[in-house]
Amino acid sequence: MKRVAIATLGCKTNQFESAAMSEQFRKAGYRVVPFTEPADIYVVNSCTVTARTDAETRRLIRRARRLNPQARIVATGCYAQVAPGELERMPEVDSVLGNREKQDIAGLVAAGGSRISDISTEQAAEPLPLSSFAEHTRAFLQAQNGCNSFCAYCIVPYARGRSRSVPLDDVLQGVRELAANGYREVVLTGIHLGAYGLDLAPRHSLADLVRRITEDGSVPRLRIGSVEPNELSDELIGLMAASTAVCPHVHLPLQSGSDTVLQRMGRRYTARFFRDLVARVTAALPDAFIGADVIAGFPGETDEEFLETLHLVEEVPFSDLHVFPFSRRAGTKAAGMPAQVAAQVVRERGERLRDAAAAKKTAFLQRFVGRTLPVLGQTWQPGTGCIKGLSRNYLQVEYAAAEELVNREATVVIEQIRDGRALGRLAGLWAEQHS
Repeated sequence: MKRVAIATLGCKTNQFESAAMSEQFRKAGYRVVPFTEPADIYVVNSCTVTARTDAETRRLIRRARRLNPQARIVATGCYAQVAPGELERMPEVDSVLGNREKQDIAGLVAAGGSRISDISTEQAAEPLPLSSFAEHTRAFLQAQNGCNSFCAYCIVPYARGRSRSVPLDDVLQGVRELAANGYREVVLTGIHLGAYGLDLAPRHSLADLVRRITEDGSVPRLRIGSVEPNELSDELIGLMAASTAVCPHVHLPLQSGSDTVLQRMGRRYTARFFRDLVARVTAALPDAFIGADVIAGFPGETDEEFLETLHLVEEVPFSDLHVFPFSRRAGTKAAGMPAQVAAQVVRERGERLRDAAAAKKTAFLQRFVGRTLPVLGQTWQPGTGCIKGLSRNYLQVEYAAAEELVNREATVVIEQIRDGRALGRLAGLWAEQHS
C-alpha cells in the first residue's frame, strides 16, 4: 500500500481541504502517514499570504525530499495557484496542482504532471467531500470560498477566485453528516465567510445559515470562523446571544486602528465603527472571546498612525490578537506603494502589539478563575490522567478526568491560569446539567 503524507500551511479552509484530501487518498487505497515519516508521496498544501509562508512551503518541500529521495512531491494550495512557475523550478518538485485540482488530487497525482486551472472563472463553490476529521471531536466545514474585496495587501482573491457560497441545504447536510459521525463541534469556515449567500439564488446571509443550523439542532456546538467587521450584523450577534449552540467567539480582522491606514488598505470601516461593534458584541455576549488580526508596518504607516492602532488595541476588550508584520507580496497593490516601512521598525511595532496582545489574553483568562465553563474534551493525557479541552468561549482547559470523557462536554470549575491555559476541576457533564 502506497503511503501519502500531507503538510498544511495557513487558514482553516486549507485545514479542511487537507482533511478532505486525506480522505480522498484513503478511499483511493493509500495509507496516510504523518509528514515526518517516510512516504511515497508528499503533498504540501501551501499558503501564500506572506513571503514567509512561501518560504515555509519551499522548506517543507526540501524536507520531504530529504525524508525520501525517491518520493513524488506535489505542491498545491494558494502559493501553487498564484506562482506555479516558482515551484516548478524547484528541482525537488514533481507536480504543481492548483486549488481547483484538489477536487481530484488522488487521480491527478496518479496521472502525474502539473495542472493549474484559472480560478477566476470558477462560478460555484464545490467543497471537497469530508465525513471525518483528524481531531475526532471538532470538525471544520467549508461554507464559502473566494473573495471579492481585493484589499491592498492581500493576494488571496487571486489564489481563491471570486466569492462563492455552498448552497445552504448542502452546508446543513454537511453539518448533519459530521454530527452523525460523532463530532460535537462544527466550525464554519470560508475565505470571506461574511459574504456567505450573497451569490446564491435566492440570496441568503450568514445569519440565515446559522439560524437554519441551530434550528436543525443536529450539532451541540457551532463555531463561526472569521467575519469581516462590517459584515458581523446585529442579527447575527443576536442569534449568537440567543442560541445555546453557537459558541460565544468572534474573530474580526481589524488590520489597523488608524482610519488613514484603513483607507490605504481598502478596508470598508473606521476605527470608531470597530469600537462600536465590539461594544455591541460585549453587551450581547459578555463572556465572548474576541480575537482580531492586526498588521504592523503597512506602507506609509507613520508613528502617529501606529499609535492610533496601539491605543485602539489597548482600549478594546480583545481576548487575543494575531499580529502580522507587513510582508511585501508581489501581485498586490501594497507591494508597489511608496514609503515602505523599514524592516526594523516593522519588527519593533509588531513586538509592541504582541506585548499588548499578551496582556489582553492574560486579563481575559484571569476573568474566569472561580467560574464554571462548559468544556469539550479533546485529548486525554495518560501520563497526567488529564483531559485537554476547549471551552465554548475558546479557552484551552485542562482537568483531571477519565479517558471516556473525551468528546463529551463537561462543566469545569476554573481554578488557575498557567502558561496561557486554564487548569480546572471536573464538576459534572454539561448535557446532564442542562437536560
